[in-house]
Amino acid sequence: MPTPTNKNASGAPSATNSAHSTDYSNVPATRVLRQFRVVVNAVKVHFRQVEKETGIGGAQVWALSVIDAQPHIGMNDLAQAMDVHQSTASNLVKALIKQELIVAEKDLVDRRSVRLSILPKGKKILKTAPAPFTGVLPDALSSLDTRTLNRLEKDLGKLIEALHADEGAANTPLADL
Repeated sequence: MPTPTNKNASGAPSATNSAHSTDYSNVPATRVLRQFRVVVNAVKVHFRQVEKETGIGGAQVWALSVIDAQPHIGMNDLAQAMDVHQSTASNLVKALIKQELIVAEKDLVDRRSVRLSILPKGKKILKTAPAPFTGVLPDALSSLDTRTLNRLEKDLGKLIEALHADEGAANTPLADL
């Protein structure tokens, strides 16, 4: 007869178990942890592939794709399209300008604003970049139905609360994590 297992509040076996080996593979927390590992690994594999094939990071490829799709886009609009902080978009743009992948030109009406345009070298990189440009996780999430997304949002909210996580990271591109 198996030895009873002590469990903590989350239902996972506790460390106070006897010397007997415990099979953790069927514990809900372990199964969910494995699912997170699969998700994180898929994201990392995609971004490594993007960088290998293009020579630039995934967030830069995404920014390039937005600029290509919306010629003369402004910095604030780029930040909004990528759902990132304006300073993050600015840093991405600086790197793309330095690599001569885009150009920033002063707006003719509002001289404080710039308009971004992709250069031929940037277009060439986009042709070699593996899709989706936004990354595999945003692409997969956009394919889910509203009911599933609402449930995920609620459940991940509980997880974020339990982690006491900094919600300021919400606007950091996954490629930069």
